[in-house]
Amino acid sequence: MPVQSPKRGAIPSPRHALAAAAPYIPSVGAPPNFIVKPQTISMWGNDVHGDCVTAEEAFAKACNSPEYFISDADVIAWATRHGFLDGAVLTDVMTAMRTDGFPGSLVNYDDGPYFSVNWTQAGTLQSAIFTGPVKIGVAADQINEAYNTTGGQSGWFATGFHSDSNEDHCVSLCGYGSMSWLAQQLGAQVPAGVDGAQPGYALFTWNSIGIIDVPSMIAVTFEAWLRQPTTEVVSTPGGWAPWFNVAGGTAALGSPISAVARNPNHLDLFVTGTDGHIYSTWWDAATGWGEWFNVAGGTAALGSPISAVARNPNHLDLFVTGTDGRIYSTWWGD
Repeated sequence: MPVQSPKRGAIPSPRHALAAAAPYIPSVGAPPNFIVKPQTISMWGNDVHGDCVTAEEAFAKACNSPEYFISDADVIAWATRHGFLDGAVLTDVMTAMRTDGFPGSLVNYDDGPYFSVNWTQAGTLQSAIFTGPVKIGVAADQINEAYNTTGGQSGWFATGFHSDSNEDHCVSLCGYGSMSWLAQQLGAQVPAGVDGAQPGYALFTWNSIGIIDVPSMIAVTFEAWLRQPTTEVVSTPGGWAPWFNVAGGTAALGSPISAVARNPNHLDLFVTGTDGHIYSTWWDAATGWGEWFNVAGGTAALGSPISAVARNPNHLDLFVTGTDGRIYSTWWGD
């Protein structure tokens, strides 16, 4: 199997945040075996960026019923906007997600309030996982080794870990039960020498779900959190965020572009290209995006007048090279 070293990026939550956190008190009985397997999962940028704490948030949204799949582009854009792309504190990300979650169609997918979970008490942890995926901060060296046993495919086994105090990664626990039951759910075989009757947990990381035994999970875990609820769907009005200079500082709206005519249902966008020509496109709630065109006549390939556009029918991330040569960004969420 090829050896892979995906990115990490978790920064341990500070002691004062851990001390101030409200503990999760089990309020529901949990069945003996349980797992949530989203229909679609992804790296969510964690193969090239240290955004594991944000990627875990996207996985948690995918565990919702109904499933909310957040695109890699939207996850990377959200992490970039909040300064979480290459390293983040777990509690900082959950705090940001409380009021400014992933953008959707006229909604944001926010987090509910978060509670600390005692991961050493099986009954408490299983109740929390049954309520919603549990976000944990871990030391990832041994997890990476287990992940590589299947080339990064779901169904890897993590057993026999030694204690490691280097918390540097964020993952999610989405199931529990006997290791043989979990293997069956993931279409995997229990490796020789592993007692399938022993309890374990289903663990998401790096576009995969593996199985970790209880002693190994405890050996590498240093914080655990339950969002309750995991996902709050919050209506948001459409509109533009303030422009900002990617290199730092701010810019007056319109400085890098010629004009924007917009309302919640229709957007006309005019951009001065690097060739000096003015280009335009439009977005309409009913029809989506039109093709870019040269206002002076002719056409242009999408993206030629601007640095980058990450867009879907309900969200636009815009990066524009200004007349001063600096790169500015804003985003539209409706």
